[in-house]
Amino acid sequence: MPELGAIVRSLVLFGFAALAEIGGAWLVWQGIREHRGLLWVGGGIVALGLYGLLVTLQAEASFGRLLAAYGGIFIVGSLAWGMALDGFRPDRFDVIGAMICLVGVAVIMYSPRG
Repeated sequence: MPELGAIVRSLVLFGFAALAEIGGAWLVWQGIREHRGLLWVGGGIVALGLYGLLVTLQAEASFGRLLAAYGGIFIVGSLAWGMALDGFRPDRFDVIGAMICLVGVAVIMYSPRG
């Protein structure tokens, strides 16, 4: 099992990556679907590029494992983003599903491997 400091670093990187990816997609959505303009779309493209960079800073060497685990972070982050910016209110099944996803992230990323 990785040391606590490595896990914390990984989780912080996941958090920033989620902000960049979800925020970037939201900016593109706002620019196109909400007719806010190309400046919003451009900001979204920059944020999505930042997401790609942040993912490469993870210690995990396997792209597939890393992106599979990030999928769980993305799900939880998307629900949180919706709550914070779009007035979304998750029901108990959303919360249960998000918790299951976080357990999956922990198993994929932080299980001891020999």
